[in-house]
Amino acid sequence: MSILINWLISALVIISAAYFLRGVHVASFTTALVAALVLGIINAVIKPVLIILTLPINIVTLGLFTFVINAVLIMLTSLLVPGFKVDNFFSALLFGLLMSFINFFLHFLKG
Repeated sequence: MSILINWLISALVIISAAYFLRGVHVASFTTALVAALVLGIINAVIKPVLIILTLPINIVTLGLFTFVINAVLIMLTSLLVPGFKVDNFFSALLFGLLMSFINFFLHFLKG
C-alpha cells in the first residue's frame, strides 16, 4: 500500500512541478503516473550504477554532481514517456531540484 501512495505522490509532484516550470510539460495525470513509474524504475536500476561510476567526481563536488545525474535521468524519462517533455538540461535540473524539495517536504509531513 505504501508503494502505491508514494507512486501517487510522485505523480502529483510531477504535475505540480510541471505547473511551476515552463520547460516541463505533462499531457495528463495518466502521463504523470507513467512518468513517475518510469522515473522510479530508472532511479532504482540505473542511478546506483551511475553513482558508483561517478563516485570520484561526486566526492570532489561534495555530492552536488548527483543533481546532474538526476537531470540526466529526468531527460531519459522524457525520451521514454510520450506526453512528458522536458525542454532542456537546465529545466531538467530545476525539475529535479523542485521534485527533491517537494518530496522532502511531503515525507517530512508524513512522519
